[in-house]
Amino acid sequence: MNTLQNNYYQYLLHKTSLNTLLFIILIYCISCSSNNSITDYVDPFIGTDGTGHTFPGATMPFGMVQLSPDTRNSGWENCSGYHSTNNTILGFSHTHLSGTGAIDYGDILVMPMAGKYYFNAGDENDSDNGYRSRFSKENEIAEPGYYCVDLLDDKIKAEMTVTSRVGFHRYTFPKNQSPHILFDLQHGLGDNVIESSIKIISQSEISGLRRSSGWAKDQYVYFYAKFSKPFSNFKIIENNNIRTQIDSILGKNIKSIFSFENLTDPLIVKVSLSAVNEKGAKMNMEKEASTWDFDLIRQMALKKWEKELSIIKIKGGSKKDRIKFYTALYHSFIAPNIYHDVDGKYRGADLEIKTLSESDSMYTVFSLWDTFRATHPLFVLLKPAFAEQLVRTLITKASEGNLLPVWELAANETGTMIGYHSTPVIVDAYIKGLQDINHELALEQMVESSMQNHLGLESYKSKGYIPLEKENESISKTLEYAYDDWCIAVMAEKLGKSTLANKYFRRSLNYLNVYDKNVGFFRGKKFGNWVSPFNPSEVNSIYTEANAWQYNFFVPHDISGMISMMGGDIIFNQKLDELFTTSSKLIGRHQPDITGLIGQYAHGNEPSHNFAYLYNYIGKAYKTQNRVRQIMDDLYTVSRDGLSGNEDCGQMSSWYVFSAMGFYPVTPGQNIYAIGTPIFDEVTINLNNINTFKIKAKNASSINKYIHSATLNGSNYSKSYISHEQIVEGGVLEFKMNSKPNTSWGQSRDSKPMSFIDKKVVMNPTISAPSRAFSDSMTISMHCGTKGSSIFYTLNGDTPSINSIKYENPINLKETTIVKAISLKTNYLSSYIETVVYKKLPYIINIEYHEPYNEQYTAGGHYGLFDTIRGTPTAWGTWQGFLGKDFFVTIDLGDIRPINSVSATFLQKPDSWIWLPKSVSFELSTDGKNFSEIKSYDHNISLKEYEPTIIDFEQEIANPIRYIRVRAKNMGACPEWHPGSGNDSWVFIDEITLK
Repeated sequence: MNTLQNNYYQYLLHKTSLNTLLFIILIYCISCSSNNSITDYVDPFIGTDGTGHTFPGATMPFGMVQLSPDTRNSGWENCSGYHSTNNTILGFSHTHLSGTGAIDYGDILVMPMAGKYYFNAGDENDSDNGYRSRFSKENEIAEPGYYCVDLLDDKIKAEMTVTSRVGFHRYTFPKNQSPHILFDLQHGLGDNVIESSIKIISQSEISGLRRSSGWAKDQYVYFYAKFSKPFSNFKIIENNNIRTQIDSILGKNIKSIFSFENLTDPLIVKVSLSAVNEKGAKMNMEKEASTWDFDLIRQMALKKWEKELSIIKIKGGSKKDRIKFYTALYHSFIAPNIYHDVDGKYRGADLEIKTLSESDSMYTVFSLWDTFRATHPLFVLLKPAFAEQLVRTLITKASEGNLLPVWELAANETGTMIGYHSTPVIVDAYIKGLQDINHELALEQMVESSMQNHLGLESYKSKGYIPLEKENESISKTLEYAYDDWCIAVMAEKLGKSTLANKYFRRSLNYLNVYDKNVGFFRGKKFGNWVSPFNPSEVNSIYTEANAWQYNFFVPHDISGMISMMGGDIIFNQKLDELFTTSSKLIGRHQPDITGLIGQYAHGNEPSHNFAYLYNYIGKAYKTQNRVRQIMDDLYTVSRDGLSGNEDCGQMSSWYVFSAMGFYPVTPGQNIYAIGTPIFDEVTINLNNINTFKIKAKNASSINKYIHSATLNGSNYSKSYISHEQIVEGGVLEFKMNSKPNTSWGQSRDSKPMSFIDKKVVMNPTISAPSRAFSDSMTISMHCGTKGSSIFYTLNGDTPSINSIKYENPINLKETTIVKAISLKTNYLSSYIETVVYKKLPYIINIEYHEPYNEQYTAGGHYGLFDTIRGTPTAWGTWQGFLGKDFFVTIDLGDIRPINSVSATFLQKPDSWIWLPKSVSFELSTDGKNFSEIKSYDHNISLKEYEPTIIDFEQEIANPIRYIRVRAKNMGACPEWHPGSGNDSWVFIDEITLK
């Protein structure tokens, strides 16, 4: 028994009845006789500091309720509601997200008070005038299914435990102080109340609703609560109006206080949830929690967690290794969450009430951009029936809504992150034998998601990549769409649909079109040309929460093709080494998600997660062993900041679970795992089919991290990968470990894992030009990265073909021209057609920038503000950006001209640190020396208006002029309430229009 548990039991000796005391003594004896309880190695505080964003409170495996303290209700660090740097607790709410990078939930806040009571929280630095309370982290206890803390201001002992759908609170109040319980329905994490209600059913029962809009745009949380003792009186406040004589109220700002007299025992409050209605919430409590025995519920929760975590048994390793491992497994089993009531009713993706069949379940919280990589494959291996239920959930949500989920939360599609990553989750489960799903419907839904025209897909389908002038994060989206397309092809092929499979295998090679062999990186394209200047360490809008380094090896479906594209094994090896050894310095915009750096490898965010395993594919498995062990040792610790990045609903932890066992799913959708380096003497996986699979690695350590040799079921095993079938059949994989690398193990051709697509495709041509618009004439050139290919093009003509003009020399343009080009090579599939329109300006315009635009955001160059292509909120490649500076230019029309009006277009998008300028002014001149300001404009758009907003500031001009000055004043540093507080903000402009 650990020290915290012992302290807790000592506390109970003074607080409990005789019967309960006898029960606890029994549990104490059981605990003491068994020093090997797996739950002893789980520390829910890991990840509650730094950027982990986990919560320490009580929850069941995949439970609907996550009962945990909230220390703040805003700010990026507080996405889970709790952060270890905060010193006060607001209360205990019943829904929390585990490790996300966005904030939401925090529904149905409960807070005890003694003596005086408050309806307002008070200041976080002054807890004397509100219901907020100071707390000491030294007095906190957290274990699976249980949380305990002393609220110092009121001297209240607060304890939490749970069933799947019910939260149990036990509050021990000081003597001679009147006890009170607050229910705050206004409180939430980063959301706003749409409607709320509370109903007094009896002197010990209440119910209500909190409906909110936040990350989830329309979330319903109904609740039913019971008190172990009747309250003596109550007060309800709605919009600062106190009500004492009503038994129900509806509004947007509801809080209630329930006061008690003559309490001799701790007060227990039970709160059950439902997304359906109050009746469902009550039914959930009646089914799961009819007892008032808090300690029994706590032990049932602990027993459930013990059973879940016992899927994997380990021997050896240090105590810290065991804590890291089982805490990681615990975090992997928190989400997705149950989203149906005990009677099978749930709120569907169309927000209507549905009823499940008896054999099905419904879940929510699908952080798919993160969890498709390792968390869902972990479910497939360890909990296949559950994994199958999740797949059916995704298919059901697509049937009820519009498309397969991308990032689903509380029946709402948030549209967060990129790709259509329900696809690899479905395909990985199917390929590994979980086929109790509607295959045809699933394939149809995957194809439908891939055939949309949003988020760059229109360009991706027609051009084979996404250009930056069409969509932000264009490289990341191109690469991830290509991988998802491969998954669709695999499913289609398995179902005998060869034509469809070939189409998607072809699409999955689109990654080739954004690789620049001259620099050795996937690089942004704009108007057919590579974006310049280029620095692979720069964080910008071309990549998703990353830079070029952190996406440069993301081709999990065609690793062999990627290696060949980069120049072969030797060059690939050098490039992968450089990833881990180059400077960790980042340039460009600040991105808080990029953490856990080893060189430019960023373990704190997901795109890099399989990179350390790629050495296996070039026969250098010992390098994988070295890097994987380094990551496990250095980037996972047992402290509160023990995660190097957002937990992301299990992905960060699932990576560790797989890696610590000794293998990893590099390519979900393929039925093999790359072997890394096990850290325990023995790992036993208790498989769902009653078989067991053991990984033995006696004397494994941070020093003995290299595999000297291996056997599988007693036979020599030299492969640096293992199949899913080999694992689920059961057996023993045994490694001999050594402190020195065995460079020949896994080196032969037959020993290396393979991942390739058997098709040859020509890369798209690139068309290089000084800018998108020109004033007199302009020379363009063309190039194709596929050796031995030829380029054919047309000017203002039809679709290019082998019969068109063959490109041999640069082309001089003198008029507005539509250039179309295609790359061809014998026995290769042709490239997509590249089309660029180069616009000749009607007369010479010179523009002088008094402040230079940022090199990340150029709008197409010096004349980008006059190219007639207007920027959109999702395509920053057509905007000019000014970071921490005003926009200030002088336009020279070359002669005095009759201009009717001039307008300038600006963007506001606060989540990207872009705000409308404080003011915009226009000044006119005929001689370039004497300017008169004709007008200065401001606007009434709130800084907190997060919906993308585009405004044209237009000024009529009465007389002919030659010179125009346009000034736009930057709004200053990001506001205090913003995640980028104190950092420079952006001004984004495009176009300037002269009429």
